[in-house]
Amino acid sequence: MRARLISITAALALIFAAVLLHARAGGGTISGKITYEGTPAKPKPIDMSKEPSCAKQHTTPITTETVVTGPGNSLENVVVYISAGAPDDAAPSEPATFDQKGCQYIPHVLALQVNQQLKVVNDDQTSHNIHPLAKVNREWNKSQPPGTPPIIDKYDKPEFIPVKCNVHPWMHGTFAVLKNSHHAISGQDGSFSLPNLPAGKYTVTAWHESYGEQTQEVTISGSETKTISFVFKAKPY
Repeated sequence: MRARLISITAALALIFAAVLLHARAGGGTISGKITYEGTPAKPKPIDMSKEPSCAKQHTTPITTETVVTGPGNSLENVVVYISAGAPDDAAPSEPATFDQKGCQYIPHVLALQVNQQLKVVNDDQTSHNIHPLAKVNREWNKSQPPGTPPIIDKYDKPEFIPVKCNVHPWMHGTFAVLKNSHHAISGQDGSFSLPNLPAGKYTVTAWHESYGEQTQEVTISGSETKTISFVFKAKPY
């Protein structure tokens, strides 16, 4: 009798989990595009001649990634996320990987959740010095010679954290530490999508490292798709 009760309880738990997953997967979506108006600053060329092992990895000239634009005034590397209206999520089990390859950070902007494992790897033949300039979280500064194991860390508070390499001054990136899983980073065409949103009212925030942030209020009533857009004012310097 006890074994049967346990079996029934387990089956009900599986059914409940499946229903919950289906409800979340069948939620609404907020999608759109990020663009700019005005004249953005031109990317500056990067001279890697003092680091030949990195320079030879690039067949085309490398430029700064502070502002990356695309066709139709699209804006890349904008973090779009639900800043209000969604509960905090548990951190995913898989780590968020920040790679150093060709003396560049890949990706330039890394989105991860609070308490999610951060894994920093060095694929170069030279040493790097990873220095996330956190203000709300703990600041650290670690050297990573070639061939050494990944650096593993995590952050317990949401924050946009600039990252630099103290060895190669042109290397800059951002850790976007967020409270829930509803986030995206705009691609080359400026597009983004936030799927699987339960019915409710949300604040959507778009953040760019040079152009600041904007917010919009969006209400999802079912499995609909709401389309919004953000337009940033470009700075020519």
